[in-house]
Amino acid sequence: MRLSSAASKLKAAADLPFIVATRDALPWSFVGLLAAFVAMLILIPVPGPIFGPSLGLRVSGALLPAFGIMGAVLAPTLSWMYAQRVGQNRWLAAAATFIAYLLALPPYAGTPVDYLRLVGPSGLFLALGFGGIFAFATWLSKRAWAGALVAVAFAVLARAEHLSLTAGIEHVLAPLGTLGDTYAALMIIVLVETLLWTCGLHGPALLAAIVTPVYLSLQMQNTSAFAAHLPLPHIVVVSLFLFVFPGGAGATLPLAGLLALSRVPRLHTIGRITIVPALFNINEPLLFGAPVVFNPYLIPPFIIVPLLLATTTYVATSLGWVGRAAFYVPSSIPTIVSTYLATIDPRAVALALVNVALATVIYLPFVRAYEAHVEAARD
Repeated sequence: MRLSSAASKLKAAADLPFIVATRDALPWSFVGLLAAFVAMLILIPVPGPIFGPSLGLRVSGALLPAFGIMGAVLAPTLSWMYAQRVGQNRWLAAAATFIAYLLALPPYAGTPVDYLRLVGPSGLFLALGFGGIFAFATWLSKRAWAGALVAVAFAVLARAEHLSLTAGIEHVLAPLGTLGDTYAALMIIVLVETLLWTCGLHGPALLAAIVTPVYLSLQMQNTSAFAAHLPLPHIVVVSLFLFVFPGGAGATLPLAGLLALSRVPRLHTIGRITIVPALFNINEPLLFGAPVVFNPYLIPPFIIVPLLLATTTYVATSLGWVGRAAFYVPSSIPTIVSTYLATIDPRAVALALVNVALATVIYLPFVRAYEAHVEAARD
C-alpha cells in the first residue's frame, strides 16, 4: 500500500506541467544538437582523413559549437511545450523566452564558431532557467503575457546591471560537478532509474530535467579538454551510461536475447520481437511485454545488473583501463558502436562486451526460473 502510494506521488510529480514540458522539449534540443553537429562537421575543416587520427579533433571541433545551438533550441521549445500544456499562447511564450535567452548571453566576440563554443557549457542551463522563470510567472498570474514580461525583464535587468548569468551558472555548476562525478552519484542515479521502472514509471524521463543538464555539462567539459589536448576531467558523464544500459534501462539486451532462445513459446515470441529494438537500446516493448514491470522473477536482475555494470565501468575508467567518454553519443546507437565513438578507444568495445557477458550470466538463472513459472502456470 505504501509502495503504491509512493509510486502515485512520484507519478503526480512527473506529470507536473513544467516537468512534462522539459521532458518533451529535451529531445527536440538534442535534434538541434545533432543537426548542428552535422553542419559543423561540414563547415569546419580539419586536415587528415575522416576516420584517421584526427577523428577525435574533428568530432570535438564540431560538437562544442553544436552545444551552443542546443541551448538556443531548448529555450523557445521548453516554453512552447509548457504553454501548450497549460493552455496559454505558445507563440508569445516561445518568442519571449528566446529573446530573454539571447539578452542573457555573454557579449559577442570572435567568430560565430568561437562564440558558440563559449555559449555551449552554460546555454543549456540558461534555457532551462528562463523557461522556469516564464513557467513560474505564468503559473502565478495565469497569464502568458505576464510570464513573458517577467522573463524578458529579468534578462534586461541582468544586462543593465552587467551581471554575467553565464559566469554565475559556471560558479554554481562547479560543486554540482564535483558531487555528480562520483561513484556514489552514479550508483544512486542507476538505482533510482531502475527502481522507478520496476513500478512502471519511466525513470530516465522522470529524472531528465535534473540529471541530463548536469551530466551533459560535464560531458561538454570533457569534450573541451579533449579539443585542448588536456586530460579529461570527469568520469561520470552522459555517455558513461552507454556502458551501463546496453539494451536500455535494466541493461536488457541479454534478456531479450535469452527470451529469443526460450523454449516457452510466448517468451520466445516476445524475445524475437524485442531483440532488434533492444540492439538500439529501445526496451519499452520488452519491459511491458515480458513483462519486467511488477515481475518478481525479473525485477532482481533488472536492478542488480545495471549496478554491477556501473561498478565495472567506473572501476575500469578510473583505473585508466578504458578511456573516459569525451563525446556525447545518442543512446539509440548500438552499444558496441556508441561506446567506441564516445571514447575513440578500442578498449571501450571490449568493456562493453564484458558488460554484456556479465549481464547475460546474471539474467540467465532468473530467466530459467521465470520460464519454469510460465510453463507451470500454463499446465
